[in-house]
Amino acid sequence: MNIAGALLFGRNELLKAGVESPALESRLLLSYLTGLSHSALIIHDDELLDEALLQRFKELLKKRATGYPVEYILEQKEFWGLKLKVTPDTLIPRADTETLVEQALNTDFSSVLDLGTGSGAVILAIKKERPKAQCFACDLNEGALEVAKFNAANLGLLVEFSKSSWFEAYKGRSFDLIVSNPPYIEDGDEHLKHSSLPFEPLCALTSGKDGLDDIRIIIKGAREHLNKHGILMLEHGYNQAFEVRKLLSENGFVNVGTVRDLGGNERVSKCTCF
Repeated sequence: MNIAGALLFGRNELLKAGVESPALESRLLLSYLTGLSHSALIIHDDELLDEALLQRFKELLKKRATGYPVEYILEQKEFWGLKLKVTPDTLIPRADTETLVEQALNTDFSSVLDLGTGSGAVILAIKKERPKAQCFACDLNEGALEVAKFNAANLGLLVEFSKSSWFEAYKGRSFDLIVSNPPYIEDGDEHLKHSSLPFEPLCALTSGKDGLDDIRIIIKGAREHLNKHGILMLEHGYNQAFEVRKLLSENGFVNVGTVRDLGGNERVSKCTCF
């Protein structure tokens, strides 16, 4: 089978499986296996593929057809213009989370802490845009930390990473800005059965009956880790903004507000520590 035939075969297999962009993903998978760019696949579309590579291609198609995320197969996801390694130890960065980065960059700060960094997407995007800022990030999952450290080194961005359950590793330390995209899905939420979520780390997705357990912990602990006039920013679910704002106000924060994401949903709540 030549490249053109393989691409068509892949498209048809993924189409049958209900994949949203079957032709694109067929090209992505074959490009990944051959090392050829998309344009090179077109130029050399009559080139025959050896049987071993073709078999591997079919195996990846079967894996993708089960719903397994293409980002995990390719071990790559682009976020804020950065090509990041992702694995099943990390969430797959979403475009909506760029709202958190945008809000952070609209703030004056010299030091920033990213809680629950995962692949490092948020803190690395911030560091890219604010190279002089002191950047810190933590995660409890060692596998995620290894991925984040790899991404930082690969991008040449200096971030201090720590293994920590939220503020545990930062006793006596404070920052100008704290950002977090914590778990915020309700336990047992139906959305967990759909899209790529069944394959992503559950501990990075769910947070109690109302999805706010970890957000409560972060809000409660943030004041002693923020400098005067320091800012806390939290990503949360589309229907959680009111409760998050209420929690922030109850814990003594001021200038409490929420920003909408690209889809128009209330996604990032922020406040100031006085």
